Amino acid sequence: MKRLLLLAVGCCAFAGQVHAADPDKLVLTLDEALRLARANHPQLHASRAQTEASQAKVAEAKAPLLPQVNGNVSYGRSTSNYVPQPGALPKNIPTSTSTSTSTSTSTSSPASSSSSWTTVPSYRAVVSASELIYDFGQTTGKWNAAKATLRSQEENERNFGVQVAFNLRSAYFTAAAARALLKVAAETLNNQEAHLRQIQGFVEAGTRPEIDLAQARTDRANAKVQLINAQVAYDTDKALLNQAIGIERGTEYDVADPPADVVPGEDDGTDAILPVALKARPDLLQLARQIEAQELTMKSIKGGYAPSLGVSTSFSDGGADLGNLAWNWSATLGLSWQIFGGGITDAQVREARANTAVLRAQYELQRQQVRADVEQARLGVRAAKAAIEATHEAAVNARVRLNLAEGRYQAGVGNVIELGDSQVALTAAAGQEVQSVFNLATARARLLQALGQP
Repeated sequence: MKRLLLLAVGCCAFAGQVHAADPDKLVLTLDEALRLARANHPQLHASRAQTEASQAKVAEAKAPLLPQVNGNVSYGRSTSNYVPQPGALPKNIPTSTSTSTSTSTSTSSPASSSSSWTTVPSYRAVVSASELIYDFGQTTGKWNAAKATLRSQEENERNFGVQVAFNLRSAYFTAAAARALLKVAAETLNNQEAHLRQIQGFVEAGTRPEIDLAQARTDRANAKVQLINAQVAYDTDKALLNQAIGIERGTEYDVADPPADVVPGEDDGTDAILPVALKARPDLLQLARQIEAQELTMKSIKGGYAPSLGVSTSFSDGGADLGNLAWNWSATLGLSWQIFGGGITDAQVREARANTAVLRAQYELQRQQVRADVEQARLGVRAAKAAIEATHEAAVNARVRLNLAEGRYQAGVGNVIELGDSQVALTAAAGQEVQSVFNLATARARLLQALGQP
């Protein structure tokens, strides 16, 4: 109960520090930043396009299973000169006639070729259709492998979404922390201004030496430098936040107080929340889909050992005169079988089997990585919670110390060095408290990423 109370006090103290300095300034919330990133980040656009390409490849792999219809219309002109072929019988062959009284022999000249530039037209229109009946899983295997590859790409797209969401949250929390540190720097400068006015009065009254006034002015100047640096850091972190969102815009806005959302199961052991990660991690599921696709590819390759059966038909209409065309129809049932292809099918099967073994090994490595990620993220959340308690206690004590130093200085028993050291200690403690709150937010974001949650 004490730990929860300290955590709540720390969050409330942080929330009080990060209120908008300018109420008229545009305020960006974490939910709005996530929405903008999911709609605009170029990496997500690229992954969505890759998914669309995989969808098209599924349609490409399915196309051979559907009827194939082709049409062709042609017109041509050509000469029709006769060219005798070697070994063909001539039109006139030698003839001989025998009688008892006389013998006569007559021989006609062999056929001769003639040439002419006269051309004749030809018209032809053909419509043909074919359908694959069965090929022992070669085509269906490729289609199923393409669908598994599509599912793998969908997981890859989701993995990019998880990564973009984590980068966005991390950048947002960093910018929000810079805003809180800017508030701390402003409060420090206000304190130094108050100290300077107080010390100046003491010096003018002659109760404090001139050196105290010089020290106070130095402390105020240092506080101004810290405020300038804090403002630059805040603007820089907002520029990086714009990049994490995937948009081009200025930094004339503030980030809102991020919600302190608790990740379900963050206080449980690794074995309790690991099944959630194994079921949801898109990088792990992507490898599982790749293994499935590779196994289906190997199955389709093995279909090459068997024949393919298909049917085709065609209808043609043609001739030399458009008014007197002749039509023909034909149908064919064909069985094709590659009896020997030089061993290419065996080699492709061995390659596919080896690729499957590689993917299985990668899957096991990634599974181990998932466990390590969950363990590290869970421990990070636990450490950040413990740090919040410690830094909050340090900030409270540092504020008490400053109050005591201010009272001692006013009473004349303290010195300006003690007062300055107390202010520096408070500034450092307040900064650590702010940073610890955002370290917890970032640790929870990392746990979400380890669990595969966008």
